[in-house]
Amino acid sequence: MDGLNANEQRELAMRMEKKQMSQFMNMYSNLVQRCFEHCVDDFTSAKLSSKEEGCTMRCVDKFIKGSERLGQRFQEQNAAMAQSGGLMR
Repeated sequence: MDGLNANEQRELAMRMEKKQMSQFMNMYSNLVQRCFEHCVDDFTSAKLSSKEEGCTMRCVDKFIKGSERLGQRFQEQNAAMAQSGGLMR
């Protein structure tokens, strides 16, 4: 971003924010679909049963923990690559 003027930097920042929001919404949508399909099987009531609610909570928790763990691994890999000179800055 060093070679960009102020307007170009703002434009790039806006595009990056838009891309991040899109990625977040895709992740959220996938989470909802995955957990709903896995946990909800009774459509005779408008409310979740205690079994469905518990399953959904576990599913969401597992997804979040998995995503956090994956993010940590990427950070560790990037740091290792940067130290070995394999990652351009």
